[in-house]
Amino acid sequence: MQDSDQPEYEEISRSQRKREVEALQAVGERLIALNASQLGQLDLPDNLRDAVREARRLTANGAIRRQKQYIGKLMRNVDPAPIVAKFAEWDGTSREQAARFHQLERWRDRLLADDKAISDLVLAHPRADVQRLRTLIRNAHKEQAAGKPPRSSRELFKELRQLMLAEAAPAQEAENEEDTQQED
Repeated sequence: MQDSDQPEYEEISRSQRKREVEALQAVGERLIALNASQLGQLDLPDNLRDAVREARRLTANGAIRRQKQYIGKLMRNVDPAPIVAKFAEWDGTSREQAARFHQLERWRDRLLADDKAISDLVLAHPRADVQRLRTLIRNAHKEQAAGKPPRSSRELFKELRQLMLAEAAPAQEAENEEDTQQED
């Protein structure tokens, strides 16, 4: 029979402890791969930050392996949740940026391939400067025919990016305003 005054605890298996340590080491390895500005955005203890910097400096494989293990050991004293959350935020942002980039490339390719695509663009994005876009498309075709560098094609991409950013800004402000109202 168990005494109710005694705290209950589950004994963690050796395998489970090993998985946890390896997970912390993996977070540490990801810290090593960060650039200086990303590392600066994280709230890390000084000894862990110094260990990460030291790992970047090392070149010998054995030394790097030992340093990673040391970082894993230091990670045991740190709550990894905020670090992992920041990684997830950066990963999500990267995917969103890549998707927007690909969307812009598709629009540019459509505009250069099909004369009717500009009307589709204007329907989707009423703020588009049609005259500027037509000029860039015409110049891109001339450059391509002459075998010149695709300067106008790049300008067209930049113009599309500016258009998308200009339209995204009011939507982002409205979304932030909704979030603020929901908190009140």
